[in-house]
Amino acid sequence: MTVQSAVLRALRKPRGTAEQGFGRTQRKDAWAIYPVVQALVFTICAGYLTFSGVLWGPLFGPQFVRADGYLSPLFSPLLVFKDMPTWLSPGLLILWIPIGFRATCYYYRKAYYRFYFADPPGCAVGEPTVHRGFKLETAFPFILQNLHRYLLYLAFIPLFFLWLDVIQGFVNWSGGEIGNGVAQPRIGFGGVVLLLNTVLLTGYSLSCHSLRHLVGGRIDCFSCTAARRVRYSLWQRLTDLNRNHMWWAWTSLVTVTFADIYVRALQAGLLTDPQIRF
Repeated sequence: MTVQSAVLRALRKPRGTAEQGFGRTQRKDAWAIYPVVQALVFTICAGYLTFSGVLWGPLFGPQFVRADGYLSPLFSPLLVFKDMPTWLSPGLLILWIPIGFRATCYYYRKAYYRFYFADPPGCAVGEPTVHRGFKLETAFPFILQNLHRYLLYLAFIPLFFLWLDVIQGFVNWSGGEIGNGVAQPRIGFGGVVLLLNTVLLTGYSLSCHSLRHLVGGRIDCFSCTAARRVRYSLWQRLTDLNRNHMWWAWTSLVTVTFADIYVRALQAGLLTDPQIRF
């Protein structure tokens, strides 16, 4: 390789201010704490949710979870068909939407690119030299990240059913099963858990960058028409939510994990749901 070709190749490779080489940096703070903690939380939650929603039923049965009138958010809406094969979890029929929505999320991309691929592992921190051939999101499988906006639209379908489950969670049926017997209002810890989880999932969806752009993007003049003024007002509200998109992302991930564990514990008889009945 000639000196000229080497120089041209170096110029084509964009470089930031970070030193070259994995983990090399002049930073003096404990920069590695955040990606390490995020990797642990994300791996534990995502691993458990995948196992619970996809593999638990076929391996141990039953395939879906409903206990004391509470339905696990991983299986909402509950889709069960006649003669469904035992190896097919009902969660698979709906989980591909929230999983795809989170996997392609702009914030989560930044997070897991850092703690899984070290691209880069932190601001002003060098990344592995093997990344020099990385094609970003122009090649498979990362080109699928472009589906995020469409998965956003679909994400509101299970979210709608989650709100129905919240309402159902505050009703006690005298016959023990939903729709069986007389409905009586109640306040149970499980209902509070489902409510908190659904509120956080709603905040996560509404704070999405794509939704913010859908409402207020591609407009040159916000005040020209009444319709645009309304869109501007909505865009401002979504912007307020979007500022805390990272917070919505992590809290909703933790609560959906806890909600599924809680419902499974009720079903297994490990816990008794504390309730106030009217």
